[in-house]
Amino acid sequence: MNRKMICRILGNILIFEAIILLLPFLVSIIYKENDTAIYFVITSMISLAIGYILSNLKTDNKHIYAKEGFIIVALSWIIVSLIGALPFYISGEIPNYVDAFFETVSGFTTTGSSILNNIEGLSKGMLFWRCFTHWIGGMGVLVFVLAFLPKSEGQNMFLMKAEVPGPVVGKLVSKVQMTARILYGIYAFLTLLEVIFLLLGHMPLFDSIVHAFSTAGTGGYAIKNTSIAYYNSYYIDMVITVFMLLFGINFNLYYLLILKNIKQAFKSEELRWYILIIVVFTGIITINTLGVYGSVAQSFRYSIFQVASIITTTGFATTDFGMWPMLSQILILLLMVVGACAGSTGGGMKISRIMILIKSAKSSVKKMVSPRSVSTINVEGKPVDKQVLDFAYSYFVVYALIFFASVLLLSFENLDIVTTLTAPLTCLGNVGPGFGDLIGPVGNFASLSNFSKIVLSFDMLAGRLELFPMILLCYSIKDFISNSIKETVKR
Repeated sequence: MNRKMICRILGNILIFEAIILLLPFLVSIIYKENDTAIYFVITSMISLAIGYILSNLKTDNKHIYAKEGFIIVALSWIIVSLIGALPFYISGEIPNYVDAFFETVSGFTTTGSSILNNIEGLSKGMLFWRCFTHWIGGMGVLVFVLAFLPKSEGQNMFLMKAEVPGPVVGKLVSKVQMTARILYGIYAFLTLLEVIFLLLGHMPLFDSIVHAFSTAGTGGYAIKNTSIAYYNSYYIDMVITVFMLLFGINFNLYYLLILKNIKQAFKSEELRWYILIIVVFTGIITINTLGVYGSVAQSFRYSIFQVASIITTTGFATTDFGMWPMLSQILILLLMVVGACAGSTGGGMKISRIMILIKSAKSSVKKMVSPRSVSTINVEGKPVDKQVLDFAYSYFVVYALIFFASVLLLSFENLDIVTTLTAPLTCLGNVGPGFGDLIGPVGNFASLSNFSKIVLSFDMLAGRLELFPMILLCYSIKDFISNSIKETVKR
Protein backbone atom coordinates (compact mmCIF):
# COMPACT_ATOMS: atom_id res chain seq x y z
CA MET A 1 0.00 0.00 0.00
CA ASN A 2 1.26 3.47 -0.95
CA ARG A 3 1.04 5.04 2.53
CA LYS A 4 3.02 8.18 1.69
CA MET A 5 0.77 9.01 -1.25
CA ILE A 6 -2.27 8.45 0.97
CA CYS A 7 -0.82 10.92 3.49
CA ARG A 8 -0.05 13.47 0.76
CA ILE A 9 -3.64 13.43 -0.51
CA LEU A 10 -4.96 13.66 3.04
CA GLY A 11 -2.67 16.65 3.52
CA ASN A 12 -4.27 18.37 0.51
CA ILE A 13 -7.71 17.65 2.00
CA LEU A 14 -6.70 19.32 5.28
CA ILE A 15 -5.32 22.36 3.44
CA PHE A 16 -8.67 22.58 1.65
CA GLU A 17 -10.48 22.41 5.00
CA ALA A 18 -8.24 25.15 6.40
CA ILE A 19 -9.35 27.38 3.51
CA ILE A 20 -13.10 26.74 3.85
CA LEU A 21 -12.91 27.41 7.61
CA LEU A 22 -12.24 31.04 6.66
CA LEU A 23 -15.84 31.38 5.41
CA PRO A 24 -17.47 30.99 8.85
CA PHE A 25 -14.64 33.22 10.15
CA LEU A 26 -15.83 35.97 7.77
CA VAL A 27 -19.46 35.41 8.80
CA SER A 28 -18.44 35.80 12.45
CA ILE A 29 -16.64 39.06 11.61
CA ILE A 30 -19.69 40.37 9.72
CA TYR A 31 -21.93 39.69 12.73
CA LYS A 32 -19.28 41.11 15.11
CA GLU A 33 -18.71 37.78 16.84
CA ASN A 34 -14.99 38.36 17.30
CA ASP A 35 -14.51 35.64 19.92
CA THR A 36 -16.14 33.07 17.64
CA ALA A 37 -14.00 34.24 14.70
CA ILE A 38 -10.83 33.45 16.66
CA TYR A 39 -11.89 29.82 17.13
CA PHE A 40 -12.22 29.37 13.36
CA VAL A 41 -8.77 30.90 12.81
CA ILE A 42 -7.20 28.58 15.42
CA THR A 43 -8.83 25.53 13.82
CA SER A 44 -7.82 26.68 10.34
CA MET A 45 -4.19 27.05 11.45
CA ILE A 46 -4.19 23.56 13.01
CA SER A 47 -5.64 22.07 9.82
CA LEU A 48 -3.17 24.02 7.64
CA ALA A 49 -0.15 22.98 9.72
CA ILE A 50 -1.01 19.27 9.68
CA GLY A 51 -2.00 19.45 6.00
CA TYR A 52 1.26 21.19 5.02
CA ILE A 53 3.39 18.55 6.77
CA LEU A 54 1.50 15.63 5.19
CA SER A 55 1.28 17.11 1.69
CA ASN A 56 5.05 17.67 1.55
CA LEU A 57 6.02 14.06 2.25
CA LYS A 58 8.34 12.90 -0.53
CA THR A 59 7.53 9.73 -2.45
CA ASP A 60 8.73 8.31 -5.76
CA ASN A 61 5.60 6.22 -6.25
CA LYS A 62 2.66 8.56 -6.94
CA HIS A 63 0.23 5.91 -8.15
CA ILE A 64 -2.78 4.77 -6.16
CA TYR A 65 -5.21 1.98 -6.93
CA ALA A 66 -8.72 0.96 -5.86
CA LYS A 67 -7.79 -0.11 -2.32
CA GLU A 68 -5.89 3.12 -1.62
CA GLY A 69 -8.77 5.11 -3.14
CA PHE A 70 -11.29 3.61 -0.74
CA ILE A 71 -9.00 4.10 2.26
CA ILE A 72 -8.24 7.73 1.31
CA VAL A 73 -11.96 8.48 1.06
CA ALA A 74 -12.74 6.86 4.44
CA LEU A 75 -9.82 8.55 6.22
CA SER A 76 -10.47 11.95 4.65
CA TRP A 77 -14.08 12.03 5.89
CA ILE A 78 -13.02 10.98 9.39
CA ILE A 79 -10.19 13.54 9.52
CA VAL A 80 -12.24 16.48 8.20
CA SER A 81 -14.89 15.63 10.82
CA LEU A 82 -12.30 15.44 13.63
CA ILE A 83 -10.90 18.85 12.65
CA GLY A 84 -14.30 20.31 11.78
CA ALA A 85 -15.57 19.54 15.29
CA LEU A 86 -12.89 21.73 16.92
CA PRO A 87 -14.64 25.14 16.54
CA PHE A 88 -17.74 23.78 18.32
CA TYR A 89 -15.62 22.24 21.08
CA ILE A 90 -12.98 24.91 21.80
CA SER A 91 -15.62 27.66 21.72
CA GLY A 92 -17.62 25.79 24.36
CA GLU A 93 -20.80 25.99 22.25
CA ILE A 94 -20.74 22.17 22.23
CA PRO A 95 -18.63 21.40 25.33
CA ASN A 96 -18.44 17.61 24.84
CA TYR A 97 -16.01 16.66 22.03
CA VAL A 98 -17.91 13.45 21.19
CA ASP A 99 -21.06 15.55 20.76
CA ALA A 100 -19.14 18.03 18.59
CA PHE A 101 -17.75 15.15 16.49
CA PHE A 102 -21.22 13.59 16.13
CA GLU A 103 -22.68 16.95 15.01
CA THR A 104 -19.86 17.47 12.49
CA VAL A 105 -20.04 13.93 11.09
CA SER A 106 -23.80 14.41 10.77
CA GLY A 107 -23.09 17.65 8.92
CA PHE A 108 -20.49 16.37 6.44
CA THR A 109 -22.39 13.13 5.78
CA THR A 110 -25.56 15.22 5.25
CA THR A 111 -27.45 13.15 7.82
CA GLY A 112 -28.84 16.01 9.90
CA SER A 113 -29.17 14.10 13.18
CA SER A 114 -28.36 16.51 16.00
CA ILE A 115 -27.42 16.56 19.67
CA LEU A 116 -28.44 20.22 20.13
CA ASN A 117 -31.35 21.03 22.41
CA ASN A 118 -31.19 24.74 21.62
CA ILE A 119 -30.04 25.34 18.04
CA GLU A 120 -30.87 29.04 18.27
CA GLY A 121 -28.32 29.37 21.08
CA LEU A 122 -25.42 28.94 18.62
CA SER A 123 -23.60 31.97 17.23
CA LYS A 124 -24.13 32.97 13.57
CA GLY A 125 -20.64 31.75 12.67
CA MET A 126 -21.30 28.30 14.14
CA LEU A 127 -24.73 28.10 12.52
CA PHE A 128 -23.15 28.92 9.15
CA TRP A 129 -20.35 26.34 9.60
CA ARG A 130 -22.85 23.70 10.71
CA CYS A 131 -24.98 24.13 7.54
CA PHE A 132 -21.99 24.69 5.25
CA THR A 133 -20.69 21.21 6.16
CA HIS A 134 -23.87 19.92 4.49
CA TRP A 135 -23.10 21.79 1.29
CA ILE A 136 -19.51 20.54 1.11
CA GLY A 137 -20.45 16.98 2.08
CA GLY A 138 -23.44 16.82 -0.27
CA MET A 139 -21.50 16.55 -3.49
CA GLY A 140 -18.46 15.16 -1.69
CA VAL A 141 -15.32 16.57 -0.09
CA LEU A 142 -13.07 14.80 -2.56
CA VAL A 143 -15.21 15.69 -5.60
CA PHE A 144 -14.62 19.34 -4.70
CA VAL A 145 -10.88 18.78 -4.27
CA LEU A 146 -10.70 16.84 -7.54
CA ALA A 147 -12.33 19.79 -9.31
CA PHE A 148 -9.50 22.13 -8.38
CA LEU A 149 -6.44 19.98 -7.59
CA PRO A 150 -5.47 18.10 -10.78
CA LYS A 151 -3.70 14.76 -10.45
CA SER A 152 -3.32 11.75 -12.71
CA GLU A 153 -6.62 10.69 -14.27
CA GLY A 154 -6.32 7.10 -13.04
CA GLN A 155 -6.12 7.94 -9.37
CA ASN A 156 -8.84 10.58 -9.70
CA MET A 157 -11.27 7.97 -10.97
CA PHE A 158 -10.49 5.61 -8.09
CA LEU A 159 -11.23 8.42 -5.62
CA MET A 160 -14.44 9.42 -7.38
CA LYS A 161 -15.72 5.84 -7.55
CA ALA A 162 -15.15 5.48 -3.82
CA GLU A 163 -17.06 8.65 -2.92
CA VAL A 164 -19.89 9.28 -5.41
CA PRO A 165 -23.06 7.42 -4.32
CA GLY A 166 -24.64 4.77 -6.52
CA PRO A 167 -24.06 1.30 -8.00
CA VAL A 168 -21.88 2.62 -10.85
CA VAL A 169 -19.85 5.77 -11.41
CA GLY A 170 -18.91 7.18 -14.78
CA LYS A 171 -17.36 10.30 -16.20
CA LEU A 172 -19.56 12.94 -17.83
CA VAL A 173 -16.64 14.03 -20.01
CA SER A 174 -13.23 12.56 -20.81
CA LYS A 175 -11.43 14.13 -17.83
CA VAL A 176 -12.43 13.42 -14.23
CA GLN A 177 -11.40 16.93 -13.13
CA MET A 178 -13.77 18.48 -15.68
CA THR A 179 -16.55 16.08 -14.58
CA ALA A 180 -16.10 17.26 -10.99
CA ARG A 181 -16.24 20.91 -12.09
CA ILE A 182 -19.43 20.33 -14.09
CA LEU A 183 -21.06 18.60 -11.11
CA TYR A 184 -20.16 21.44 -8.75
CA GLY A 185 -21.23 24.04 -11.30
CA ILE A 186 -24.72 22.50 -11.50
CA TYR A 187 -24.76 22.12 -7.72
CA ALA A 188 -23.81 25.77 -7.09
CA PHE A 189 -26.32 27.06 -9.67
CA LEU A 190 -29.24 25.15 -8.09
CA THR A 191 -28.17 26.36 -4.63
CA LEU A 192 -28.11 29.99 -5.77
CA LEU A 193 -31.50 29.54 -7.44
CA GLU A 194 -32.99 28.29 -4.17
CA VAL A 195 -31.54 31.25 -2.24
CA ILE A 196 -33.28 33.61 -4.69
CA PHE A 197 -36.64 31.82 -4.37
CA LEU A 198 -36.43 31.79 -0.56
CA LEU A 199 -35.65 35.52 -0.55
CA LEU A 200 -38.77 36.07 -2.67
CA GLY A 201 -40.70 34.37 0.15
CA HIS A 202 -39.37 37.01 2.60
CA MET A 203 -36.98 34.65 4.34
CA PRO A 204 -33.99 36.67 5.69
CA LEU A 205 -30.75 36.50 3.63
CA PHE A 206 -28.74 34.56 6.23
CA ASP A 207 -31.59 32.08 6.73
CA SER A 208 -32.00 31.66 2.97
CA ILE A 209 -28.31 30.91 2.42
CA VAL A 210 -27.92 28.37 5.22
CA HIS A 211 -31.20 26.60 4.42
CA ALA A 212 -30.17 26.41 0.76
CA PHE A 213 -26.90 24.79 1.90
CA SER A 214 -28.87 22.24 3.92
CA THR A 215 -31.31 21.55 1.09
CA ALA A 216 -28.61 21.23 -1.56
CA GLY A 217 -26.66 18.74 0.53
CA THR A 218 -29.95 17.03 1.45
CA GLY A 219 -28.79 17.34 5.06
CA GLY A 220 -31.59 19.03 6.94
CA TYR A 221 -29.80 21.23 9.46
CA ALA A 222 -32.05 24.19 10.25
CA ILE A 223 -31.24 27.24 12.37
CA LYS A 224 -34.48 27.25 14.34
CA ASN A 225 -35.49 24.81 17.07
CA THR A 226 -38.71 23.95 15.21
CA SER A 227 -36.92 23.50 11.85
CA ILE A 228 -38.81 24.80 8.78
CA ALA A 229 -42.09 24.80 10.75
CA TYR A 230 -40.80 28.02 12.38
CA TYR A 231 -41.59 30.06 9.24
CA ASN A 232 -45.17 28.69 8.93
CA SER A 233 -45.23 29.57 5.23
CA TYR A 234 -46.91 27.49 2.53
CA TYR A 235 -44.67 29.19 -0.06
CA ILE A 236 -41.41 28.41 1.79
CA ASP A 237 -42.55 24.81 2.36
CA MET A 238 -43.22 24.36 -1.37
CA VAL A 239 -39.95 25.99 -2.48
CA ILE A 240 -37.89 23.77 -0.19
CA THR A 241 -39.96 20.73 -1.25
CA VAL A 242 -39.25 21.36 -4.93
CA PHE A 243 -35.54 21.86 -4.37
CA MET A 244 -35.23 18.81 -2.10
CA LEU A 245 -36.73 16.76 -4.93
CA LEU A 246 -34.43 18.39 -7.50
CA PHE A 247 -31.32 17.60 -5.45
CA GLY A 248 -32.51 13.99 -5.13
CA ILE A 249 -32.20 13.49 -8.92
CA ASN A 250 -29.08 12.06 -10.58
CA PHE A 251 -26.90 15.04 -11.56
CA ASN A 252 -25.97 13.31 -14.83
CA LEU A 253 -29.51 14.07 -16.01
CA TYR A 254 -28.96 17.80 -15.47
CA TYR A 255 -25.86 17.55 -17.64
CA LEU A 256 -28.01 16.00 -20.39
CA LEU A 257 -30.42 18.93 -20.05
CA ILE A 258 -27.49 21.37 -20.41
CA LEU A 259 -26.59 19.55 -23.65
CA LYS A 260 -30.27 19.97 -24.67
CA ASN A 261 -30.68 16.20 -24.74
CA ILE A 262 -34.06 16.50 -23.02
CA LYS A 263 -35.54 13.32 -24.48
CA GLN A 264 -32.63 11.21 -23.22
CA ALA A 265 -32.85 12.77 -19.74
CA PHE A 266 -36.55 11.94 -19.37
CA LYS A 267 -36.00 8.39 -20.62
CA SER A 268 -34.26 7.62 -17.32
CA GLU A 269 -35.93 4.60 -15.73
CA GLU A 270 -34.65 5.57 -12.28
CA LEU A 271 -36.20 9.04 -12.63
CA ARG A 272 -39.57 7.46 -13.51
CA TRP A 273 -39.40 5.20 -10.44
CA TYR A 274 -38.42 8.21 -8.31
CA ILE A 275 -41.40 10.28 -9.51
CA LEU A 276 -43.80 7.31 -9.22
CA ILE A 277 -42.76 6.58 -5.60
CA ILE A 278 -43.17 10.26 -4.65
CA VAL A 279 -46.61 10.56 -6.29
CA VAL A 280 -47.97 7.28 -4.87
CA PHE A 281 -46.63 7.74 -1.34
CA THR A 282 -47.73 11.39 -1.19
CA GLY A 283 -51.22 10.44 -2.39
CA ILE A 284 -51.64 7.66 0.17
CA ILE A 285 -50.29 9.75 3.07
CA THR A 286 -52.44 12.75 2.07
CA ILE A 287 -55.58 10.61 2.24
CA ASN A 288 -54.42 8.80 5.39
CA THR A 289 -53.70 12.04 7.31
CA LEU A 290 -56.92 13.88 6.36
CA GLY A 291 -58.24 13.21 9.85
CA VAL A 292 -55.14 14.85 11.36
CA TYR A 293 -55.21 18.10 9.35
CA GLY A 294 -58.88 18.45 8.41
CA SER A 295 -58.43 19.57 4.79
CA VAL A 296 -56.86 18.16 1.60
CA ALA A 297 -54.73 21.30 1.12
CA GLN A 298 -53.15 21.09 4.59
CA SER A 299 -52.76 17.33 4.43
CA PHE A 300 -51.06 17.58 1.03
CA ARG A 301 -48.79 20.39 2.26
CA TYR A 302 -47.35 18.35 5.11
CA SER A 303 -47.41 15.03 3.23
CA ILE A 304 -45.46 16.18 0.15
CA PHE A 305 -42.94 18.04 2.31
CA GLN A 306 -42.20 15.02 4.53
CA VAL A 307 -42.14 12.57 1.61
CA ALA A 308 -39.64 14.82 -0.19
CA SER A 309 -37.65 15.32 3.02
CA ILE A 310 -37.37 11.59 3.79
CA ILE A 311 -36.90 10.09 0.29
CA THR A 312 -34.12 12.59 -0.40
CA THR A 313 -32.84 11.95 3.18
CA THR A 314 -32.85 15.70 3.90
CA GLY A 315 -34.61 15.45 7.24
CA PHE A 316 -36.29 18.87 7.45
CA ALA A 317 -39.51 18.84 9.46
CA THR A 318 -42.70 20.87 9.34
CA THR A 319 -44.71 18.43 11.43
CA ASP A 320 -44.26 15.48 13.78
CA PHE A 321 -44.83 12.47 11.50
CA GLY A 322 -44.55 10.29 14.60
CA MET A 323 -48.12 11.41 15.36
CA TRP A 324 -49.42 10.26 11.96
CA PRO A 325 -51.55 7.09 11.50
CA MET A 326 -49.50 3.87 11.46
CA LEU A 327 -49.81 3.37 7.67
CA SER A 328 -48.22 6.76 7.02
CA GLN A 329 -45.45 6.07 9.54
CA ILE A 330 -44.64 2.73 7.85
CA LEU A 331 -44.47 4.43 4.44
CA ILE A 332 -42.06 7.04 5.86
CA LEU A 333 -39.97 4.18 7.30
CA LEU A 334 -39.79 2.55 3.85
CA LEU A 335 -38.68 5.84 2.29
CA MET A 336 -35.83 6.02 4.82
CA VAL A 337 -34.45 2.77 3.40
CA VAL A 338 -35.08 3.50 -0.29
CA GLY A 339 -33.45 6.93 -0.49
CA ALA A 340 -32.94 9.09 -3.56
CA CYS A 341 -31.41 8.51 -7.01
CA ALA A 342 -27.82 7.39 -7.59
CA GLY A 343 -25.51 10.28 -8.41
CA SER A 344 -27.59 12.71 -6.32
CA THR A 345 -26.74 14.27 -2.97
CA GLY A 346 -29.34 12.05 -1.26
CA GLY A 347 -28.60 9.01 0.89
CA GLY A 348 -30.33 5.66 1.44
CA MET A 349 -29.87 2.48 -0.56
CA LYS A 350 -30.62 4.39 -3.80
CA ILE A 351 -33.52 3.73 -6.16
CA SER A 352 -31.26 2.29 -8.87
CA ARG A 353 -30.00 -0.35 -6.45
CA ILE A 354 -33.57 -1.18 -5.35
CA MET A 355 -34.50 -1.51 -9.04
CA ILE A 356 -31.66 -3.96 -9.64
CA LEU A 357 -32.59 -6.09 -6.62
CA ILE A 358 -36.31 -6.19 -7.52
CA LYS A 359 -35.62 -7.10 -11.16
CA SER A 360 -33.11 -9.72 -10.07
CA ALA A 361 -35.69 -11.27 -7.71
CA LYS A 362 -38.27 -11.24 -10.52
CA SER A 363 -35.78 -12.95 -12.84
CA SER A 364 -35.05 -15.63 -10.23
CA VAL A 365 -38.77 -16.40 -9.84
CA LYS A 366 -39.11 -16.73 -13.63
CA LYS A 367 -36.23 -19.20 -13.72
CA MET A 368 -37.87 -21.27 -10.98
CA VAL A 369 -41.07 -21.46 -13.04
CA SER A 370 -39.28 -21.96 -16.39
CA PRO A 371 -35.75 -23.33 -15.73
CA ARG A 372 -34.82 -23.29 -19.42
CA SER A 373 -35.79 -19.67 -19.99
CA VAL A 374 -33.10 -17.02 -20.49
CA SER A 375 -33.83 -13.87 -18.52
CA THR A 376 -31.78 -10.70 -18.83
CA ILE A 377 -31.90 -7.98 -16.17
CA ASN A 378 -32.13 -4.60 -17.89
CA VAL A 379 -31.83 -1.22 -16.19
CA GLU A 380 -31.99 2.04 -18.15
CA GLY A 381 -32.46 -0.10 -21.29
CA LYS A 382 -29.12 -1.87 -20.88
CA PRO A 383 -28.23 -5.31 -19.49
CA VAL A 384 -26.87 -5.10 -15.95
CA ASP A 385 -23.25 -6.22 -15.72
CA LYS A 386 -22.72 -9.24 -13.44
CA GLN A 387 -20.19 -7.26 -11.40
CA VAL A 388 -22.78 -4.53 -10.74
CA LEU A 389 -25.35 -7.17 -9.80
CA ASP A 390 -22.94 -8.90 -7.41
CA PHE A 391 -22.06 -5.52 -5.89
CA ALA A 392 -25.76 -4.75 -5.31
CA TYR A 393 -26.20 -8.08 -3.50
CA SER A 394 -23.05 -7.47 -1.44
CA TYR A 395 -24.20 -3.96 -0.58
CA PHE A 396 -27.56 -5.23 0.68
CA VAL A 397 -25.95 -7.94 2.82
CA VAL A 398 -23.32 -5.58 4.30
CA TYR A 399 -26.02 -2.94 4.92
CA ALA A 400 -28.09 -5.49 6.84
CA LEU A 401 -25.07 -6.74 8.84
CA ILE A 402 -24.02 -3.20 9.87
CA PHE A 403 -27.63 -2.39 10.79
CA PHE A 404 -28.04 -5.45 13.01
CA ALA A 405 -24.60 -4.99 14.59
CA SER A 406 -25.49 -1.36 15.40
CA VAL A 407 -28.83 -2.39 16.88
CA LEU A 408 -27.08 -4.93 19.12
CA LEU A 409 -24.53 -2.35 20.26
CA LEU A 410 -27.23 0.24 20.99
CA SER A 411 -29.25 -2.35 22.91
CA PHE A 412 -26.70 -2.17 25.76
CA GLU A 413 -28.06 1.30 26.51
CA ASN A 414 -31.54 -0.12 27.26
CA LEU A 415 -33.38 2.38 25.08
CA ASP A 416 -36.92 1.71 23.90
CA ILE A 417 -37.17 -0.64 20.91
CA VAL A 418 -38.36 2.05 18.46
CA THR A 419 -35.29 4.22 19.19
CA THR A 420 -32.92 1.23 19.16
CA LEU A 421 -34.15 0.12 15.73
CA THR A 422 -34.63 3.47 13.97
CA ALA A 423 -31.49 5.27 15.20
CA PRO A 424 -29.11 3.04 13.16
CA LEU A 425 -31.61 3.01 10.27
CA THR A 426 -31.81 6.80 10.02
CA CYS A 427 -28.03 7.19 10.43
CA LEU A 428 -27.15 4.52 7.85
CA GLY A 429 -29.61 6.14 5.45
CA ASN A 430 -28.28 9.64 6.29
CA VAL A 431 -31.88 10.71 6.90
CA GLY A 432 -31.70 12.60 10.21
CA PRO A 433 -34.80 12.12 12.36
CA GLY A 434 -35.87 8.69 13.56
CA PHE A 435 -39.06 7.61 15.29
CA GLY A 436 -40.20 7.91 18.89
CA ASP A 437 -40.16 10.72 21.43
CA LEU A 438 -36.38 10.55 21.88
CA ILE A 439 -35.01 10.87 18.32
CA GLY A 440 -38.16 11.70 16.35
CA PRO A 441 -38.75 14.89 14.29
CA VAL A 442 -39.17 16.95 17.48
CA GLY A 443 -36.40 15.16 19.43
CA ASN A 444 -32.62 14.75 19.10
CA PHE A 445 -29.73 12.41 19.97
CA ALA A 446 -28.44 14.40 22.98
CA SER A 447 -29.49 11.89 25.64
CA LEU A 448 -27.65 8.97 24.05
CA SER A 449 -24.35 7.85 25.57
CA ASN A 450 -20.97 8.72 24.03
CA PHE A 451 -20.58 5.07 23.01
CA SER A 452 -23.89 5.09 21.09
CA LYS A 453 -22.97 8.39 19.41
CA ILE A 454 -19.66 6.89 18.21
CA VAL A 455 -21.48 3.81 16.86
CA LEU A 456 -23.99 6.05 15.05
CA SER A 457 -21.17 8.28 13.75
CA PHE A 458 -19.66 5.17 12.13
CA ASP A 459 -23.10 4.38 10.65
CA MET A 460 -23.40 7.89 9.20
CA LEU A 461 -19.94 7.67 7.60
CA ALA A 462 -20.60 4.15 6.31
CA GLY A 463 -23.97 5.19 4.85
CA ARG A 464 -22.59 8.27 3.10
CA LEU A 465 -19.60 6.40 1.65
CA GLU A 466 -21.60 3.41 0.39
CA LEU A 467 -20.34 1.15 3.21
CA PHE A 468 -17.25 -0.36 1.58
CA PRO A 469 -14.64 2.39 2.17
CA MET A 470 -15.30 2.14 5.93
CA ILE A 471 -15.23 -1.67 5.83
CA LEU A 472 -11.92 -1.67 3.93
CA LEU A 473 -10.47 0.85 6.38
CA CYS A 474 -11.41 -1.45 9.30
CA TYR A 475 -9.77 -4.40 7.52
CA SER A 476 -6.63 -2.35 6.83
CA ILE A 477 -6.39 -1.29 10.49
CA LYS A 478 -6.84 -4.93 11.54
CA ASP A 479 -4.10 -6.07 9.12
CA PHE A 480 -1.76 -3.29 10.26
CA ILE A 481 -2.20 -4.24 13.94
CA SER A 482 -1.83 -7.94 13.13
CA ASN A 483 1.36 -7.39 11.11
CA SER A 484 2.79 -5.10 13.81
CA ILE A 485 2.20 -7.78 16.46
CA LYS A 486 3.84 -10.45 14.26
CA GLU A 487 6.89 -8.26 13.65
CA THR A 488 7.18 -7.51 17.38
CA VAL A 489 6.99 -11.23 18.21
CA LYS A 490 9.70 -12.03 15.62
CA ARG A 491 12.04 -9.46 17.16
